[in-house]
Amino acid sequence: MIEVKNLTHIYSEGMPYESAAIKDISFRIERGSFVGIIGHTGSGKSTLIQHLNGLLKPKSGSIVINDIDITARDITMREIRRKIGLVFQYPEYQLFEETVHKDVAFGPLNLGLTQEEADKRVVEAIGLVGLNYEEIAQRSPFELSGGQKRRVAIAGVIAMKPQILILDEPTAGLDPKAHADILKMIETIHTAENISILLVSHNMGDIARLADKVLVLDRGRLALMGTPTEVFANADRLETLGLGLPPAAELMKALRERGIEVSHDILTIEAAEEELHLLMQNRK
Repeated sequence: MIEVKNLTHIYSEGMPYESAAIKDISFRIERGSFVGIIGHTGSGKSTLIQHLNGLLKPKSGSIVINDIDITARDITMREIRRKIGLVFQYPEYQLFEETVHKDVAFGPLNLGLTQEEADKRVVEAIGLVGLNYEEIAQRSPFELSGGQKRRVAIAGVIAMKPQILILDEPTAGLDPKAHADILKMIETIHTAENISILLVSHNMGDIARLADKVLVLDRGRLALMGTPTEVFANADRLETLGLGLPPAAELMKALRERGIEVSHDILTIEAAEEELHLLMQNRK
């Protein structure tokens, strides 16, 4: 469980370019949730998730994870790393070891695990991200495809067994197939590990399909929060924030504007397909 209370962060405090990046944000996330975080560029998404991973400390407010305040002065980074895994955008740029096995083992070993324990986690993590351990373990990560490199980078975080996994635009720059494969992998991890996942994305379709809760940030404040259905029902409000609807919802909205009666709750391509099939059947 994550509970964020009155979180505020100020960059360059007391300087001419002082900027409040996060302003009095509060929310609660239950264990096992899949949370989407959306917002226009500069809305505070990256600043927020860096607080959740302990990379930034707030000006005020607190972040409590399973009854432990990770913003407390006496908390250590190792304790935070055991609980929260953060995958930055383009994580493959952070690969550095000579083999895939060594790269994935780096995090667990730095948590103090034995080599034997780390090796077991490496095998499990590589399998979870959909790669064949025997085929790639001893290969250089730099020989892999872009999608494989990203999976290896994510495996390195998964191997640390976090209770919460935060992913910042994990499909950025990938082709459609690799995009779909990474999302399927994330779903597999969510189910297999029963962990909370926070996904930062500009892809409204992905958020609508995967998330059970959505946080919308705007200029450092929490503008909207709710289920995907609740959040995307606010089309006009989202537009003022520089955000759109999922493609399926945009299609349904366009049809309604042309006088065609379709549901207001359609958010995914699959649901839109069913709705249009039903519409055609009723018109025969």
